[in-house]
Amino acid sequence: MYENQTFDTILARMLDRIPDDMDKRPGSIIYDAMAPAAAEMAQLYVQLDVQADQRFADTATGDYLDRAIAWSGVKRKSATKALVRGRFYAAADAPLDIPIGNRFSLGGINYRAISRLAAGDYRLEAETTGSTANGSFGTLLPIDFVPDLVRAELTELLIPGTDRETDAALYERYQQQVTKPVTSGNRYQYEQWAREISGVGRVRAFPLWAGPGTVKVVLLDESMTSPEPALVTAVQQYIDPTQDGLGEGAAPIGAVVTVVGATEIPINVSVSVTLATGATVSQVREQILTGLKAYLAELAFTDTIIRYTRIQGIILGIPPVIDYSNLLVNGQAANIQTALDEVPIVGTVTVT
Repeated sequence: MYENQTFDTILARMLDRIPDDMDKRPGSIIYDAMAPAAAEMAQLYVQLDVQADQRFADTATGDYLDRAIAWSGVKRKSATKALVRGRFYAAADAPLDIPIGNRFSLGGINYRAISRLAAGDYRLEAETTGSTANGSFGTLLPIDFVPDLVRAELTELLIPGTDRETDAALYERYQQQVTKPVTSGNRYQYEQWAREISGVGRVRAFPLWAGPGTVKVVLLDESMTSPEPALVTAVQQYIDPTQDGLGEGAAPIGAVVTVVGATEIPINVSVSVTLATGATVSQVREQILTGLKAYLAELAFTDTIIRYTRIQGIILGIPPVIDYSNLLVNGQAANIQTALDEVPIVGTVTVT
């Protein structure tokens, strides 16, 4: 908006106000007096441009985006803590009960016991918010002393921890809210209910999927893959915990809702490439994996066709690749069609 208001433009405009019979050349008193002011005003125009972008949802970032969409009722999801299962053993692998509140550590992340599931079997909560703890499994080290403890293991992720919602994901939810009217338990409202749960990415609802009064809600997580079972269960409990049409959850009376994760369809790619001098097959394979992952995430629940030409473009867009041949996607040189409740994910990538 203000990109033309540069230092040179502002200074020239200021000097034009000075009579021509006065010395306005660089190094003169007038020039040196006006140049710093012109520089400051140029910076002000840069900030005005930035602030103008922050006023509108499609260009705003961070807290400015939160404020730009506040009128719609859509709020950014906060980071959450992972819930995991820990098993504790005494001598001879006998299950051992531990005090609630005891703390343990694994891989630099601390966990606290919050509830007992069975003998020696406990639900633990990570003390660190976000997704960092989701992939940690193995031997737990006690921080607090536990009598008779011989072995402790973190064995299962119960509910994934999630990071603070990104600007892109928040804006996508906002767009869905304002472009797809939500009212009276329509299809869009089921999708909105599901997206209110932290960790849920995109959602697709299928009305009457198993007869009158039935709704199937299919989920993706924030990485655009099928979610963990615990996340599916959390959404089911929120929308329709009893699945009997009695309206015990968010869904209205009479609706029987089934929540499932999307069916993952692996996309396998094989290709022969001609490489520039110094390039390696492993480097090119990693770049194909990165590009393919981004492309498939873009398609998730927005398009059901994986286009052969787009995958060609990914390969040819890699600088070390001079040419390619024998490109096959799931064994064929053609587009791949997926169903509405399926999500494509990266399978095997073979590069020769």
